[in-house]
Amino acid sequence: MSGSWRIGTISGIGVYVHWTFLILLAWVGFEYFTRGGGLTGALVGILTIGALFTIIVLHELGHALAARRYGIPTHDITLLPIGGVARLARMPEDPKQELIVAIAGPAVNVVLAGLCLLGIIVLVAPAYIGAAFTAGAEEIGLHFAEQGQTPLLSGIPFLIAAFLFSMLIVNVMLVVFNLLPAFPMDGGRVLRALLAMRGDYVWATQTAATVGQVMALLFGFFGLFNQHFMLVFIALFVWIGAASEASMVQVKAGLQGVPLVHAMITRFHVLAPMDRIGDAAMHIVAGFQHDFPVLENGRLVGVLTKTDLLKSLADNGGNQLVSDVMQRKFETADPGDMLESVFSRLQECDCHTIPVVRNDQLFGIVTMESVGEFMAIQKAARGRKK
Repeated sequence: MSGSWRIGTISGIGVYVHWTFLILLAWVGFEYFTRGGGLTGALVGILTIGALFTIIVLHELGHALAARRYGIPTHDITLLPIGGVARLARMPEDPKQELIVAIAGPAVNVVLAGLCLLGIIVLVAPAYIGAAFTAGAEEIGLHFAEQGQTPLLSGIPFLIAAFLFSMLIVNVMLVVFNLLPAFPMDGGRVLRALLAMRGDYVWATQTAATVGQVMALLFGFFGLFNQHFMLVFIALFVWIGAASEASMVQVKAGLQGVPLVHAMITRFHVLAPMDRIGDAAMHIVAGFQHDFPVLENGRLVGVLTKTDLLKSLADNGGNQLVSDVMQRKFETADPGDMLESVFSRLQECDCHTIPVVRNDQLFGIVTMESVGEFMAIQKAARGRKK
């Protein structure tokens, strides 16, 4: 994700923090500091946020590892002020698999809540049992009521027990909140998976998206009336996410059974490895094309992307050769492929263009724009027939 810094790797998955997360840390530290806690209070606040987001990383890791079980890689996990995002290459279309992937995150929080509860019991129970032999249970309860805290724990053990209790509450809240049927949150995906087991996947998605948008309205109104503006932000995220995913599923359904050649671009520019970047840039200005296949002796040897071209222009003024800048590892498709599968690959590979090749011969290219234009034409044609 743009604007993020890598802070580590867990199970081969890069963990990133978005720059806006630093604003949250600064705000929490300032709040704790100004409320009389001083530097110690500010540090406690920052450490608390750190512990909370460690739990969120583990939650997202649960999704990622469950998806890996079904051969779905995770690009990265990114921490944002509103939580974390595990960027899966794709969501499984098998409802049972999606159910497991969706519920894996909250399941991690259930396990963590259980461990916190176990830790509290281990700390507190021996003290109460020991005191029962010497003071009696009635005296312990009276002393507890008078002091307003556990009298049998003090110092480090008391701080640890208090911390575990707060983390127990956090994990329980995360389970409850994430399992609300607010698509595309975890609970919404669980709802979609359950509906898809009984009916059409597109219908299940649209139904879950509608429920999610109703939940978003409830979040929004509650947040506005109670001045919980973070909840309003979450409501906006849920509304947009539900609409976006429902639209994407409809697009994929519309591409089923359509050969790739119907959306393939056959009129395009190609480059040679010895061409200059500056000359290649003129093709972008003159036409629609962003990425360019690179041919050597009629064989596809690379792809020059617009991003790499612009970076080379900025760094070297267009004097580099195409061979020095082009991508040598790239996705390709076969003319006989179905458009739906190529569209999914365009999403997964994080690329803009896929060359269409058979027996080392370049037949065309396919892009997100060409797929979108094909869909627009098909929609217009269906509207005309009605």
